[in-house]
Order: sequence, then C-alpha cells, then structure tokens
Amino acid sequence: MFTRKQDHGTLQEKYDLLGKQLDALLEGETNVMANLANASALLNQFLNRVNWVGFYLMDGKDELVLGPFQGLPACVRIPLGKGVCGTAALERKTQLVEDVHAFPGHIACDAASRSEVVIPIILEDRVFGVLDIDSPELARFSEEDAQGLEKFVGVLVNHLN
Repeated sequence: MFTRKQDHGTLQEKYDLLGKQLDALLEGETNVMANLANASALLNQFLNRVNWVGFYLMDGKDELVLGPFQGLPACVRIPLGKGVCGTAALERKTQLVEDVHAFPGHIACDAASRSEVVIPIILEDRVFGVLDIDSPELARFSEEDAQGLEKFVGVLVNHLN
C-alpha cells in the first residue's frame, strides 16, 4: 500500500494511486460511516504534515455535524456559512486556506492548525458534507493538493450511494 514515505512519482500520480486504493478499500461495502472512517484513515496515512483529517456531515438544513475523523477531538457542530467548513458547504466550493488565522470567522478547534483545505461532498445535487484537512504548517496545501483531494472525494461519492 502506498504510504507517505514513498517519494516516487508526481503529486498527481500519487493522488491517482490514492483514489485507486480508496476504490479498492471501499469496494462492496455499503455502510456510509464505515466508508468515511476508512477514507479518513487512508488519507491520514497518505498525507504528511497534517494534524486532522475527517468529515463533517450535513445535519438538517443549516449545520454540519462531526463525522469520522483522525486527530484530536474536534468541534461537534458548525453552522452553514461559518468557518472554513461551513463556507465550503454553503458555497459548494473547495476552500484552500494558507493561513486560517487570516480567514474571516475561522473556527479554531485545534490551536495548532495553521492551514486548511476543505472539499465539499455533493451527493445527488445536495451537500452531503465536507472533507476537512488541517495542518500545523502555514500554506501546507497547494492547488494540486486541492485538485487531488477533489478527485478523492469523487471516488468516495461513488461509494456513498
């Protein structure tokens, strides 16, 4: 299995391989929570220099609730439109934040987090939730990371139906 310790290939090739691994890992499993838990564990193994990897899921019409994750305990509920996760869900757009302290309304669940990438999960034209990844480093995530994670979420969506 590919791990973060392997340095061969481009970042895009690594994300392509990660998507294939996710697809194989989730093949045949229909339980959404199990699939989200394994997806967060796989990402936590793959990514380096991160301190939180997980999901927030829509709960009703106006807030996200904590889902499966890897990392320290986290905020349980996030209103739609608040913080990086709530903004990604409301706008249905990936949020790539180089410095979370410069993001208006950032919700600090872990004071060690410095940068963040959040990918909305759209299922049957509705926001299902978001994939949230934090790092203790400023500007940890690149546009290439965001694109690779969007593809990862695309593979995941196929296993959430």
